[in-house]
Amino acid sequence: MERDSQLELYRLVADQLKEAHSRVRALQVPEGVRMALSRKLLAITAAAKHDLSGAAMRLDRLMKDLDEGRFPSERGTDGTP
Repeated sequence: MERDSQLELYRLVADQLKEAHSRVRALQVPEGVRMALSRKLLAITAAAKHDLSGAAMRLDRLMKDLDEGRFPSERGTDGTP
């Protein structure tokens, strides 16, 4: 039974990641902001391999930030703030 719930959580996180990537691509924001959001999504994806529930919480926070229009500040093209 626990394995089924784990598989369900994997499916849920995968679906949410797919939606988040689509939303980030569609945002009308400067490229630096889009890159920062993409890096956050990549970090969440990597975290999901080791800590699925933690990654799910991080993804929920990111989605809430997107819903509320809170975006990371734009960084320079060389990666500096």
